[in-house]
Amino acid sequence: MRESVSTNTSLWSRGMMAVIAAQFLSAFGDNALLFATLALLKAEFYPDWSQPVLQMVFVGAYILFAPFVGQVADSYAKGRVMMVANGLKLLGAVSICIGVNPFVGYLLVGIGAAAYSPAKYGILGEITTGDKLVKANGLMESSTIAAILLGSVAGGVLADWHVLAALGVCAVVYGAAVVANLMIPKLPAARPGQSWHFTPMTHSFFSACKNLWRNGETRFSLVGTSLFWGAGVTLRFLLVLWVPVALGITDNATPTYLNAMVAVGIVAGAGLAAKLVTLDTVARCMPAGILIGVAVTLFSLQHALLPAYGVLLLIGALGGFFVVPLNALLQAIGKASVGAGNAIAVQNLGENMAMLLMLGLYSLAVKAGAPVVGVGVGFGTLFALAIAALWIWQRRR
Repeated sequence: MRESVSTNTSLWSRGMMAVIAAQFLSAFGDNALLFATLALLKAEFYPDWSQPVLQMVFVGAYILFAPFVGQVADSYAKGRVMMVANGLKLLGAVSICIGVNPFVGYLLVGIGAAAYSPAKYGILGEITTGDKLVKANGLMESSTIAAILLGSVAGGVLADWHVLAALGVCAVVYGAAVVANLMIPKLPAARPGQSWHFTPMTHSFFSACKNLWRNGETRFSLVGTSLFWGAGVTLRFLLVLWVPVALGITDNATPTYLNAMVAVGIVAGAGLAAKLVTLDTVARCMPAGILIGVAVTLFSLQHALLPAYGVLLLIGALGGFFVVPLNALLQAIGKASVGAGNAIAVQNLGENMAMLLMLGLYSLAVKAGAPVVGVGVGFGTLFALAIAALWIWQRRR
């Protein structure tokens, strides 16, 4: 029996629970696969600077397909779009398992992720409405972070035991995500009947970009989330090289445990944001953004495991409080203007360009032989200054 968003907008509806389950499994697979593939690169003696390049391949797929995936999400039932996207992720994971070049397999996963993102966030505005949207985003982020927590740890621990087994588990989890997507009620397409010719599609996307970047509130959201996720993915790779240098630990599991602490913190921060921040008070999240950079600088100077765990927990809590309200603001305004799918696709373009830039700079710094502790301190300082500048700009506007 099909659920209607007009009659069931509960956070605990069947549709919402199916979305959350599918998102958990998909995000679990993404994070386990990353650490399993990094272990594969290490086992096959790829150079250290190739590790962020792996993520750059993934991010490149987001940027390349950004003009199209938002329209795909709005032209079809978003639950079915999520299912096909998870199928592409499954194909990529299986490819790596059977010996295809890991960069090629990870590119397939990136294409699937690029198609998945506008659908998973866009569907929230169709399943729930109004003041529940921030709470729905908090629930989505909490599910995602729980998946990051468990997936990262599972990927690292399994890779220490057997790399191929870790990759196989990732493929099985993606298969389960495809099944979970089938449980999402088939909602009507948001904007059916759009042109599928290349020129109109790109024109539509860049028109959406122009509209969102001209709007002061959505521009504020786009810049903030882009800075956050660019910093987040760079921190993840920084941890992989920081652990053996600062702590003298060389296994695959310890960086995943540290990443997991960030995930735990984000769950707490997202929950706090859902209680304390509304669409009218989004600016309350900005001090947390500045403190993220300060905490990253402090973390880089640690030389003991226990304090490192504590600082990363704090970084995660600040991050959850910072990013959840910005996501909700963009979805609410985007749904009313260019369509939720297009809004998330524009957001993905900005976030992934920031990731590509930050990962590129990080990879160059590693290749040039810069000390990893110095890279962390500089990175945290620049992030704090960037968020402070964004806050000042927003207050003046």
